[in-house]
Amino acid sequence: MHDYDLLVVGSANADLVIGVDRRPGAGETVLGSDLVVHPGGKGANQAVAAARLGARTALLARVGDDDYGRLLLDSQRSAGVDTVGVLVGGAPTGVALITVDPSGDNSIVVSQGANARLTPGDIQASLRLLAAARVVSVQLEIPLESVAEVVRTAAAGFGGRPGPRVVLNPSPVAPLPNDVLAACDPLVVNEHEARFLLSDDQVGSSDDPEEWADALLSRGPRSVVVTLGGEGALVADGDRTVLVPSPAVTAVDTTGAGDAFTGALAWRLGADDDLVTAVRFAVRVGAAAVTRAGAQASFPSAEEVAAL
Repeated sequence: MHDYDLLVVGSANADLVIGVDRRPGAGETVLGSDLVVHPGGKGANQAVAAARLGARTALLARVGDDDYGRLLLDSQRSAGVDTVGVLVGGAPTGVALITVDPSGDNSIVVSQGANARLTPGDIQASLRLLAAARVVSVQLEIPLESVAEVVRTAAAGFGGRPGPRVVLNPSPVAPLPNDVLAACDPLVVNEHEARFLLSDDQVGSSDDPEEWADALLSRGPRSVVVTLGGEGALVADGDRTVLVPSPAVTAVDTTGAGDAFTGALAWRLGADDDLVTAVRFAVRVGAAAVTRAGAQASFPSAEEVAAL
């Protein structure tokens, strides 16, 4: 029996958001809206998205002993996330500086802060959480060696019992060790991430997501999901490739939409949905998330997804 449908291991940031008429170029200053502070970070976002949908969710992360850290802990607990794995101290809480243009597109700069202090030792000290989860979701706003520790621990299992299924979104994108790639089920990438991971392959210059997915599968992951924004997502597992369309919505702010998608996807896999069924649900969650401003504040409940 698992205590959690989903364990998210990743970052927790305070999102400092400014709306702009257009994003500045190099050396340029533009005026923006009043500053708004939201709880964010890819790990914290995924945990809140899943918990709001009804998942039994825990977060393993690190925040600072400061006001932003308390904001993040409060947001997790109010969403129903178990924060027993959230470590406090070691550095200030991570911060993301975000500009959002009128179309809802955003640009983000992240100061890692305490996220950079989530170590492989912290992962080893949290084996109980990993053993208690059906699925573990990770991203790359924490050190890569800590991500690798999560993946290798999950792959090794616990006393003859299989470890949790691994969902990995390599964002911000970086080269991945072969054993990490091999454990991904699925590897979740957007266009930019797919092209980066395939930059040494002619396929990386292609405009065909099916070619990206096939090429990524050849690198070792058990399955691949390519997110395509308003077009939905492409699912590939070696046996089939399926395009899952997204509902048509008016985008207000895309901040956190990818995290909402991945959190929803990971939860549904933990609830024993097959990959295509889980992606069908996740694209609706991502579509709902872009219709409201902010990251966690925009994440829908299960009832709102059903209404969409």
